[in-house]
Amino acid sequence: MDSNAFETLRTNIPGSIEIDDEKRDIVQQGDVANPAIFNPEDHREVALLAGGVPCPPFTIAGKQLGANDERDLFAWAVEQVDKVRPRALMLENVRGLSLPRFSGYRQYVLDRLAEFKYVAEWRLLNACDFGVPQLRPRFVLVAMQEDDAKYFKWPEPVAEQLTVSAAIHDLMGANGWEGLDQWIEDADKIGPTIVGGSKKHGGADLGPTRAKRAWAELSVDAMGVADAPPARDAKFKTETNQAPGPKLTTEMVARIQGWLPGYEWTFTGRKTTRYRQIGNAFPPPVAEAVGSAILKALKHEGAVVSRETSNHDPVYKVLRELGGLVPASEILKRADLRNGLAEIEERITQLDRDFIIERELTSDGSLAYRLGEFKAFIGQANHERHEKFSQNRSKIS
Repeated sequence: MDSNAFETLRTNIPGSIEIDDEKRDIVQQGDVANPAIFNPEDHREVALLAGGVPCPPFTIAGKQLGANDERDLFAWAVEQVDKVRPRALMLENVRGLSLPRFSGYRQYVLDRLAEFKYVAEWRLLNACDFGVPQLRPRFVLVAMQEDDAKYFKWPEPVAEQLTVSAAIHDLMGANGWEGLDQWIEDADKIGPTIVGGSKKHGGADLGPTRAKRAWAELSVDAMGVADAPPARDAKFKTETNQAPGPKLTTEMVARIQGWLPGYEWTFTGRKTTRYRQIGNAFPPPVAEAVGSAILKALKHEGAVVSRETSNHDPVYKVLRELGGLVPASEILKRADLRNGLAEIEERITQLDRDFIIERELTSDGSLAYRLGEFKAFIGQANHERHEKFSQNRSKIS
């Protein structure tokens, strides 16, 4: 969608691909849900279908609109599995998707993939466990065809974590900064999550107030992004300047995001858009760790792994399995809830945000519930997403 991100991708991934005797650039610009841009049928039976779909519908810092957010493409991406029939699927998003608010959404995804004959599992991975010098928790979904899924094992954390100063001290000292040694000591820690912001919210700074405080503890000024490393005699704590330390350049931010030596990549555009591209990315070392685990499973390497069936939302599960109006008493019996009717209503309220839920009184005056349509965009031509998307197109990132 974004012209600057498009130019970055085209710069790093040049070339063309032949589809139906027609050559097309590998990288296409536009709405991926538009069949003129991406036709899933053109990519039948690839080994891996992977993506980082928009996170604003699920982020804790946002409104968590989920299925009602015109930027939500998670459910749509899952639907493409039945059209592409890849051996494996990998989707990643923010930690917010792992919270109770989206338990029904997650269960819908698992059930849908099961209908397609895929075995799926979610896992919360912290980037710092895979050689990236920031926390950056990411919620990752991996699904595989049944013959391959039994060999999939989630990647193990690295033996030693990388700190901020270990990752970028050479860049920070590129101009001979005299305060480098003390800064290396101050920043010898794992950094908070880099926040890239969006066209709607956030510029080139390192995130909200809490993140800025965390960066200050590492002697990093998070109020913006620098054009260059600190000068040789740069001072940051004087009578007139109380900044905690130097600001990061986009090159430093890229290192902290995981573009370490060995992951060469060129970012195009001005400073703010470069920072936004970097800050919203999936860290390359985490992508490599998950991708390598998927590849091993596709090669059937290692021992067979047994896994239990996940049940993210027992109320959703009961409503879906029974269909029609389900009395609260039946939900209580089948869902094994600890807090009785109060928990049912709490879960129903959450489900009501992503699904149409009907409530009716039974003959004895108690409530019964019916699980209706999923509100998310999954490719419907008449979905309200299209009008919202058209109205907000210039702000979507």
